[in-house]
Amino acid sequence: MKPRQAYNIWASQYDTSDNKTRDLEGVALRTVLADIPFTSCLEIGCGTGKNTQWLVERAKHVTAIDLSEEMLAKARAKVISDHVQFLQADITRNWSFRNQQYDLVSFSLVLEHIENLDHIFDETSRALVSGGYAYIGELHPFKQYTGSKARFDTAEGLHIVECYTHNVSDFTQAAKQHGLTLVDINEHFDDNDRTSIPRILTLLLKKE
Repeated sequence: MKPRQAYNIWASQYDTSDNKTRDLEGVALRTVLADIPFTSCLEIGCGTGKNTQWLVERAKHVTAIDLSEEMLAKARAKVISDHVQFLQADITRNWSFRNQQYDLVSFSLVLEHIENLDHIFDETSRALVSGGYAYIGELHPFKQYTGSKARFDTAEGLHIVECYTHNVSDFTQAAKQHGLTLVDINEHFDDNDRTSIPRILTLLLKKE
């Protein structure tokens, strides 16, 4: 199922259903960005606002983007602040939604749904100030290799969201081509069990 359609359906239960990937990525984002200073943030894939509230508490302005109108409706109801602007946009097209450069661009569980990383990192680099950071939190490719994908159940049955597998080097090489340097990489495990397959991959990139 195409991402926009899938997340519009998923929105009604996204916050209440069990979802280890959603929950662990939220913890990972807060861990990775705990000591990173930023006053402006472009949040790509804000969903229902699971990370938006935390970002708003750290920044003077957050532009929160999502493809799904229904997910955005949940986020707008959840995060009430003069410091955030919610916008519906397709990031596979030109990023005409941005009207400034940001200290931080964040991606949360988005890039598995994007085939062309080159365009995304080109736009990310353009969106960042010099010295700005890009955070990526994704379902770990090791999980993808085992067949794991974004999926959810409804009364009509199981829905699987269209996904693409990106290796770690796919992220780092695409970033490098657009002036983004890897400064940190981490793997995050269920229950912090490092003998298991990691669930979340995080990368922190910097625009030099």
